[in-house]
Amino acid sequence: MRTNVVLNDELVEEAFKFSQAVSTKRELIEVALQEYVNNRKRKNLKELKGKLHFSKDYDYKKMREI
Repeated sequence: MRTNVVLNDELVEEAFKFSQAVSTKRELIEVALQEYVNNRKRKNLKELKGKLHFSKDYDYKKMREI
């Protein structure tokens, strides 16, 4: 999807300092969007805390062996 946006130049320059593998603004925005989505997904998982119940014989260590 093509979109034209006005970006804060100082913020873009600062973001480039944290991402050595990124060389273009397009890549920078792609990385930022992916991190935003991943962060939101993690936040949604945190909301499940205390709402999941495991069976008494559940052994997470056994599943690691698979």
